[in-house]
Amino acid sequence: MFQRKSIEQLLLEAGASGEGNLKRSLTSFNLVALGIGAIIGAGLFSLTGIAAAENAGPAVTISFVLASVACAFAGLCYAEFASMIPVAGSAYTYSYATMGEFMAWVIGWDLVLEYALGAATVSVSWSRYLLEFLNKYGIHLPHELVVSPWETVKLGDGTLINGGIINLPAIFIVCVLSLLLIRGTHESATMNNFLVILKVAVVLMFITLGWSHINPANYDPYIPANTGVFEHFGWTGISTGAAVVFFAFIGFDAVSTAAQEAKNPQKGMPIGILGSLIVCTILYVLFAHVMTGLVNYKDFAGDAKPAATAFAKTGYTFLQDALIIAILAGYTSVILVMLMGQSRVFYSMAKDGLLPKFFSSIHKKFHTPWKTNLFFLVFVSLFAGLVPVSDLGHMVSIGTLFAFVLVCIGVMVMRKTLPHAVRPFRTPWVPFVPVMGILVCVYLMYSLPSQSWIRLFVWMALGVIIYFAYGRKHSKIKAVVNEKIID
Repeated sequence: MFQRKSIEQLLLEAGASGEGNLKRSLTSFNLVALGIGAIIGAGLFSLTGIAAAENAGPAVTISFVLASVACAFAGLCYAEFASMIPVAGSAYTYSYATMGEFMAWVIGWDLVLEYALGAATVSVSWSRYLLEFLNKYGIHLPHELVVSPWETVKLGDGTLINGGIINLPAIFIVCVLSLLLIRGTHESATMNNFLVILKVAVVLMFITLGWSHINPANYDPYIPANTGVFEHFGWTGISTGAAVVFFAFIGFDAVSTAAQEAKNPQKGMPIGILGSLIVCTILYVLFAHVMTGLVNYKDFAGDAKPAATAFAKTGYTFLQDALIIAILAGYTSVILVMLMGQSRVFYSMAKDGLLPKFFSSIHKKFHTPWKTNLFFLVFVSLFAGLVPVSDLGHMVSIGTLFAFVLVCIGVMVMRKTLPHAVRPFRTPWVPFVPVMGILVCVYLMYSLPSQSWIRLFVWMALGVIIYFAYGRKHSKIKAVVNEKIID
């Protein structure tokens, strides 16, 4: 359970040639684009409105700053690991090298909450904007087929949809992108680059055109008084808002899942992780400031497409359709990166024997873990079609924060156990940076609703059962240790 993999062993396995391994095809630009592709999405275009209406008010900008600080500490730790161990698997692989197999399994299982459910969350938001766009042109899909059974959605014309049967548009986009990922990583990255350029242009357009239409009255009060409930406004509401919008920052660590497909990972990984985080933090704060200046934060309650609602206040109605199309494109790149990250984590776990060989099967022509992509096509589709977006968002946030805590711990452990290992990028001010990362992430976890903690414990308990029922018995490192004992 506590056997660790050496860095040499991890690099040897990743560098081995053969049709059972991934292909290195991603440049530093591709990696930065992957990060931005995953970061700018539902967190900005949808969850910003939710956090403003329910938690922080106009001070949601402070929530973004607080969330970015947590990400900065964790991002510096991720950058050190990614440059040292440029292997697929992200935090799972790092934990295997620092804290042993059992903790690696825990973090790998936890990453399902981040990547798979992250993809499901964004696909639900994608469905909302698609529905709004189609309604403008008189195309009305049956309400029963566009909303999950336990969710209420308010359309732009004020129409309320109180529950349906299944969210088919969300399932559709998950299926299409899963099939694209099977086709190839390079092809997927090329599409992602285009989508990233498009949505960054839209964010800049929103900020530039919206700035001159800000109504200062919408900022009064900037920090609404707390209602007596921890997460409703005031400074505690700001912290809860940071935990909610934290979902918007998870893209930078998705970059690390593609380390084994990077052409120059020692250089490209830190650039991709930290570069995408810096760019997106600046855009987030400016975007949130303009959005809450255009519309009073109370009006975002129950709004499925707050960015479109806010932009309508600018008077540039002829750009409204273009904005929604670009948002749909932006969401598409987020789902793409999340699905890719999840498949690479399960690929690494299966290569270690902790999951069935099914998940490590590489397509002979496309060099992608195609069976894993098919599995998550089904798994993510079920969540996207049936679970409310707010519940999904909280599960993703707490899973991500837990992963960041373990990565910060891992850096300190590695500095003690392997002080002389080659580190192309070194996390500065250790142990201050990782300790602060742990404290901020734990505080944000504490700020989330109690239901999020219950779901996390249930999910992790299920993971522990699977580990002892299957993973521990089929572990490859366990087999190696047993052979040495017999010898």
